[in-house]
Amino acid sequence: MTPEPATTVVVVTWRGAGHLTACLDALAAQNRPHRTLVVDNASDDGTAALLAAHPSAPSVLRLPRNLGYAGAMAAALRRVETPFMAWLNDDAEPAPDWLATLEDALDAAPLAAAATSRLRLADGSTQSAGVRLTADGHGADLAEPASEVFGFCGGAALLRTGPLHTVGGIPSSFFCYYEDTDTAWRLRLAGWDVVPVPTATVRHRHGASTRPGSPLFHRWNERNRLFTLLRCAPGDVALRQLARFALLTAILPLRPGKPDAPNFRFGLRVRVLAEVVAGLPATLFARRKITRRSALGRGAVWEAWAGH
Repeated sequence: MTPEPATTVVVVTWRGAGHLTACLDALAAQNRPHRTLVVDNASDDGTAALLAAHPSAPSVLRLPRNLGYAGAMAAALRRVETPFMAWLNDDAEPAPDWLATLEDALDAAPLAAAATSRLRLADGSTQSAGVRLTADGHGADLAEPASEVFGFCGGAALLRTGPLHTVGGIPSSFFCYYEDTDTAWRLRLAGWDVVPVPTATVRHRHGASTRPGSPLFHRWNERNRLFTLLRCAPGDVALRQLARFALLTAILPLRPGKPDAPNFRFGLRVRVLAEVVAGLPATLFARRKITRRSALGRGAVWEAWAGH
């Protein structure tokens, strides 16, 4: 009798017809049984027909509008019934032993709730071998494997479904970016570990689905970093980083020779601040819930990981 799959691999797509087939083909070639659930963010480029025709016959959850990566993952979590939930970008192609390697790693680490893969770019270089926490609270990809990581890269990771539910699931309001770092924070606060698995490799067509470096990227990135800190970090750290962001925004018009990057544009930063202020009541409510679920203090997690 064939055992039930332990993992549901969730692939979020939006207008992914140009690269989604390669991802599904790679999943079909996995040497470990699994379920595949594709969440289609209301694509209008023929993605629905592609999914219906693919020989692997993945389960499909088609959303009525684009909820972003975070919103789609949150919608998928409500349908996952397996012990593990894998997160996989639609522009990623995992090696045939990718899932088996991740499952075996979590089976060997009962105190870990997440395992992060090694994402390689087309030229063979490493995009991410896990996520570190910088001294100012950014979640930054590690370009080389490390024995310990703070968090996982949401582009290719495996999580225990039970702990993910227990810590509050996935922050759907983030839309895109930092949903993985925020989730890692909450898992850490609840006493869980995150393990790096550099032998679980994925080829990633970075930027096929989104545009890193675009104004939208920087808006979501800056906003969600602040939301993550306000939800999860020690209060003094979160307020200091928010004040620093606001102060730099205020002096930007007076600063000569400022960088040309979108995250240094006055209008974009003002919009980020407005969105953070508007979301503050819900953020503080979430912070209280996270506190009730926590086994460790925010300060202890920050001291252990920030800047290391």
